[in-house]
Amino acid sequence: MSQPQAWVPADPRSRPSREQVLAGLRGTDAGGPELVQLLTPEGQRISDPRFDGYVDDVDVAALKSLYRDMVLVRRVDRESNALQRQGQLGIWVPLLGQEAAQIGAGRAMRPTDMAFPSYREHGVAWCRGIDPTELLGIFRGTDHGSWDPRKTGFNLYTIVIGNQCLNAAGYAMGQRFEGKVGDPETAEATMCFFGDGATSQGDVHEGFVWAAAYDAPVVFYCQNNQWAISVPLERQTRVPLYERARGYGFPGIRVDGNDVLACLAVSRWALEECRTGNGPVLVEAYTYRMDAHTTSDDPTRYRLADELELWKLKDPIERVRVNLVREHHVEGEFFDEVAAEADVLAARLREFCVAMPEPAPDRIFSEVYAEPSPLLEAQRDEFLAYHASFQTEEA
Repeated sequence: MSQPQAWVPADPRSRPSREQVLAGLRGTDAGGPELVQLLTPEGQRISDPRFDGYVDDVDVAALKSLYRDMVLVRRVDRESNALQRQGQLGIWVPLLGQEAAQIGAGRAMRPTDMAFPSYREHGVAWCRGIDPTELLGIFRGTDHGSWDPRKTGFNLYTIVIGNQCLNAAGYAMGQRFEGKVGDPETAEATMCFFGDGATSQGDVHEGFVWAAAYDAPVVFYCQNNQWAISVPLERQTRVPLYERARGYGFPGIRVDGNDVLACLAVSRWALEECRTGNGPVLVEAYTYRMDAHTTSDDPTRYRLADELELWKLKDPIERVRVNLVREHHVEGEFFDEVAAEADVLAARLREFCVAMPEPAPDRIFSEVYAEPSPLLEAQRDEFLAYHASFQTEEA
């Protein structure tokens, strides 16, 4: 990792210098010798005795399934991004480039595990059985999420940066108190997803403290995509993020976040650590955000094209495709079928989005409390009366 440089902006709108960005780029080029990697950017399978055993069951069929997951999730992401640009969504949070980090972690979880996402975990949602159409209401502004977290093992999206770490720590503490750890066959664990920018939030550190103090079975899964909106990693920390775990008394590990096989193996290991009662684990998935932070962001204002072009060579989907072709002799027919399936999924997503009904005005009063509230009902009645009189005047 590059050494942090003192940076005092003369102007609050100042951008990092070319030298600063390139220094960070050199530091993030490979992720350092501590990086766990099983598939190189060139698609070559390499051995790691520590983690090979966690992916012994990944045969050609399983690898093709992981490839399919990543392609379909990327297509959902690109179609949703286009829908926002066309005015069908209020905002969209792209995951472009982070497919391997999310699919690898998501596929490592058991149905009885619980995931706490931020607002970018569309790939994890896919792995937990959430249909992509169920994500659209959040970004269209019609609901806060339409799935049942208990049935899916996937909590609702969290917009407040880092707050999900407190929720995840508390949930995992409950798993510990209820004796749901220890038995390798039936034990449960929790995964909490957040980005490198969230590690600067107090909620994340409070979650670390509580999880460590109670040996909570939670994997803190940080997708380090190198940019906290416009703030590069070297301005966020003096040490690699995974090393912060030592300060709280639990292990941390850095994995190639563009390597779906390594993410699967490391996530399985981390979840096993949690389920057997060894307490929390911090995983730093070393990846890159290939698109904007959100559709309201312009990344060309703060990062160089050189950086983006370098990371394109590490595309998580391409390295699996190359491995399937070179080492497993998978033919083009399979890739054509996946591409066609992605087209169908994108068309279904678009059709659903365009046809989404506008919620009734009194929707803001529903599902506020678990039980009826006289005060809320009075407010709703007053609102409906006002709304009816307003419509009469308009007519």
